[in-house]
Amino acid sequence: MTYLPGNEGDPPRVAYAIGRHVGGAVERNQLRRRLRAVLVDLARRGEVAPGTYLIGASPAAAGMTIDRLLPAVRDALAAVQAQARPPSGAPA
Repeated sequence: MTYLPGNEGDPPRVAYAIGRHVGGAVERNQLRRRLRAVLVDLARRGEVAPGTYLIGASPAAAGMTIDRLLPAVRDALAAVQAQARPPSGAPA
């Protein structure tokens, strides 16, 4: 996952990079819909910071349910958002 911080008040923008190695068009679109549902749920909870996100998926993600995708996406979001934050005490 890649993250570019955005301005406060702007909605998050999300793009998905799901290659053919994940499966056929049906499998890729099903995975994209599940990922979108997870992101909508996390955004409603306030866990998605404003900015632009690029989400990639491995073939293992194609077989995951929403219940298994949710913690994986949450962890990835936390990791990329933490990397984008300046260290404590550093000028922004």
